[in-house]
Amino acid sequence: MIKKPQKHCAWPNKNPLMIKYHDKEWGVPVHDDRKLFELLLLGGTQAGLNWEMILKKRKNYREAFHDFDPVKIACYSKKDVKRLLSNPGIIRNRLKIEAAITNAKKFLDTQKEFGSFYTYAWGFVGGKPIKHEFKSLSEILPRTKESDAMSKDLKKRGFKFVGSTICYAFMQAVGMVNDHTVNCFRYNEISKIK
Repeated sequence: MIKKPQKHCAWPNKNPLMIKYHDKEWGVPVHDDRKLFELLLLGGTQAGLNWEMILKKRKNYREAFHDFDPVKIACYSKKDVKRLLSNPGIIRNRLKIEAAITNAKKFLDTQKEFGSFYTYAWGFVGGKPIKHEFKSLSEILPRTKESDAMSKDLKKRGFKFVGSTICYAFMQAVGMVNDHTVNCFRYNEISKIK
């Protein structure tokens, strides 16, 4: 019997790296603070760029940023900024590098206040994923009232590179919203995950 190919969301196209990310990670609810920090840092780094470029450099980011350990990153000095600016494996943008350090500090503050960053972030969706029922990519908005609220609050707390569009991409990535299109094989799989 010939197995029918699975239907995917349209955005990964035929790119193997993007398909792997779509099939294994995107939209899966994330409860781990370290993973949430990783995706927040990478999301801010993506500003003005494309996600494929960031995924290609993800391994380099893990190595350069101590496996996304916010405690270590919060202690980075000018020497670390210089080290990162000379690393060809990452996006060498001073503002984004300095924002990663600032965001690590603010992440730890938020963690301390709420007990976990997960508790804080997921509060913007009432603690459970918002399940959309989009039929096509064109229906998916770049921001929502939830991402607007998250962006506003993160900025108030001193986070950088956390505009509403970046926050919505973060919410999609960490499963706070299920934006797989309804014809995608991952839509129902993700819907069953809490």
